[in-house]
Amino acid sequence: MSGRDDLQQKIVSLCKRRGFVFPGSEIYGGLANTYDYGPLGVLMLRNIINDWWSFFITKRKDIYALDTSVLMAPQVWEASGHTKSFTDALIDCKECKNRTRADHLIERYLEENNLLKDVEGEGMDVLEELINKHKIPCPVCSKFNWTKPRRFNLLFETHMGILEDNKSLAYLRGEIAQGMFINFKNVLETMRPKLPFGIAQSGKAFRNEITLGNFIFRTVEFNLAEFEYFFNPNKESWEEVFNYWKDLMLEWITSLGIPGDMLKWRIHTDKERAHYSARTEDLDYSFGFGFKELFGLAYRTDYDLKNHMEKSGIDLRYTDPETGDKVIPHVIEPTFGISRVFLALLNNGYYEEKERLVLKLDKRISPYKAAVFPLVKNKEDIVSKAQEVFNELISKGISVDWDDRGNIGKRYFSQDEIGTPFCITVDYQTLEDSTVTIRDRDTMKQERILISDISNRLN
Repeated sequence: MSGRDDLQQKIVSLCKRRGFVFPGSEIYGGLANTYDYGPLGVLMLRNIINDWWSFFITKRKDIYALDTSVLMAPQVWEASGHTKSFTDALIDCKECKNRTRADHLIERYLEENNLLKDVEGEGMDVLEELINKHKIPCPVCSKFNWTKPRRFNLLFETHMGILEDNKSLAYLRGEIAQGMFINFKNVLETMRPKLPFGIAQSGKAFRNEITLGNFIFRTVEFNLAEFEYFFNPNKESWEEVFNYWKDLMLEWITSLGIPGDMLKWRIHTDKERAHYSARTEDLDYSFGFGFKELFGLAYRTDYDLKNHMEKSGIDLRYTDPETGDKVIPHVIEPTFGISRVFLALLNNGYYEEKERLVLKLDKRISPYKAAVFPLVKNKEDIVSKAQEVFNELISKGISVDWDDRGNIGKRYFSQDEIGTPFCITVDYQTLEDSTVTIRDRDTMKQERILISDISNRLN
């Protein structure tokens, strides 16, 4: 096992052991490519979303937020091109029935043999030719006996109502963008924004795809945060708008502690680029299994608004308040894989030091901001004082853990393992002068501060 694979397995183990991420439907043997976020994982995921929201929405005047439905009229997906173009190339092993994505099978084989080549977006003939040329074996049974690659639509189908027929057909959203496009007119009429402006949301998306099993990196249900930034192409250069958001996307992720040398931008090839995009770039992060997509940035032109306007018959043009000219705005779309940010931060923060395992997470992202310990749990006055400190912090909206198990050293290391930035110990001296010991996770240094100063220190 390589060092990078070893790191990935250690993170998977930590997530299960400490309540960050659990396998989906585990008591029934699991459901492939599904995961549940545990008590600590939910706190961390919420902190990531809140920080994204603060950076890109709360602190700006030109972004309007929505929360749109997972289910939409099927005509939405027909107009957007997803029912025809939202596909992957699948292939089956005739021996063991293993099903996988043909492009991922090829890329993994070529990478393992130092023959790197990006084949995403290639046609069926090219994929079949590469598999046959290299005689790529099945990763499960090691046999070389494949079906021909074939296209498979990634949209999850479902039915609304009591009868399953074509009239009741619906889809789980494969991206969260379409809900913002079909509400464009509503935002114009209610908020009266002036171009350029954005419409943003975060939420779940669903893709019925075959994955490589890289933990939560690629799953059938995942968390996205994105916005559509609308601008007048007659007044603004798409390249300038594109590069503006490119810089801000990088600024946000590095502010969470991801170093720049672990990130790199990659331009999509013409074959790889989605049907709606004139230009797409991915911000890739060096995960334990290689550089893979963390964010995406796409120039969607007027593709979506134009198609929805044609298919619905509703005028989705913007009227310039200065000239009275009507224009279909163009769109730059920054997309953030929140589940992948979660995994990247775990990768980046995981350290094995001489005597401890520590998650050095940014303090904004850590599940708990602090943990409160009574020095001993059989002294009622110390326990009572520690509970006062704990309750006071909770009342101020600070996420705090309580721990009175074992000795102090073990409690420290237990909190280090889940990324808690500070540990606060209430002891005998606390009863005399209302001070506590506060320990820093990263440096392990301890100092005494007044109880009244704790919340300021944590903030």
